[in-house]
Amino acid sequence: MTSPDPAIRDIMRNAQWLAHRYDPGHDAVHMRLVPRARHGDIPFLTDEHLGETDAPLVLRLADATAHAPPRAPIHFLFHSAYCCSTLLAAAMDIPGVSMGLKEPVLLNDLIGWRHRGAKGPEVARVLDASLHLLARPFGPGEAVVLKPSNLINPLIPAIMGLRPDARALLLHAPLEPYLASIARKGMWGRLWVRDLFQKLLREGMIEPLGIAPSDYLGLTDIQVAAVGWLAQQRQFQTLCDQLGARVATLDSEALVARPTETLAALARLFGLALDDAAVTAIANGPVFARDAKNGATFTPGQRAEAAQRGLEVHADEVAKVAHWATVLADNAGITLHLPRSLIHG
Repeated sequence: MTSPDPAIRDIMRNAQWLAHRYDPGHDAVHMRLVPRARHGDIPFLTDEHLGETDAPLVLRLADATAHAPPRAPIHFLFHSAYCCSTLLAAAMDIPGVSMGLKEPVLLNDLIGWRHRGAKGPEVARVLDASLHLLARPFGPGEAVVLKPSNLINPLIPAIMGLRPDARALLLHAPLEPYLASIARKGMWGRLWVRDLFQKLLREGMIEPLGIAPSDYLGLTDIQVAAVGWLAQQRQFQTLCDQLGARVATLDSEALVARPTETLAALARLFGLALDDAAVTAIANGPVFARDAKNGATFTPGQRAEAAQRGLEVHADEVAKVAHWATVLADNAGITLHLPRSLIHG
């Protein structure tokens, strides 16, 4: 439907109207009303988790951006998947300070549109407008911390170029825990890494690893997972070189082991006004005590125990593939330990 009352300006001033989808055929944006509390109840801003709607509010992109308020400071949690990025984004929902957005589909639509042949200048125009709509502040003085899907990682250079004041955390899991995580997810995890492989291949991110195309079909599922990890690791390494102090890196093991230190360092990176008491309250609060994907309560040490069980069950396969991936990394000049660590020691 087109814009009903309330007026477009009133809608756009309310960040609870989420810029949800982009329709390139009509250069239009689909808006959905998502109260702030609802963000905390769901892991991702997808139709699957938002639920059905009779009809979204459809606005011309130009009208939506023309009536949007001045954008808030925006920073990014880029990631290579299965590395506690959803947890960290949830921790950024801090009224009066910041709001975390978890994988809005709007940006995924731009990747799909690009793969269907959209030209670079048009994608850049819509990307700029999309970032403006997603950076509408939820409250006075609040920043927006945006965690996209890792499928949009090829757009990171464009995003950071369009927002020169933005800073970003590059979050990843260490190689062996990542492979074990994929293995213990069974068929769906293995299908997911193959889908990721195809998308990275389309973006030209597989070729530098030195694997002959004729060998692709001979890779096991866990080898495919390792190739995807290496391709993203290579990109993060390059981004560290290109963006310098605008980015920091973090692995999921450090995040889980040292949440208070991580949050304090992330607040400094993003320029968020969080004192020691606020950081401690978040690290000891409900966000870190539950599974960010399904809301189930975690007991102390449960995350580490689950990861260790995954490594033990799939130890032989993971160890062999990790060794193979290490050789590939050495040959391609890819570091297994990224520079510019958010926390040290």
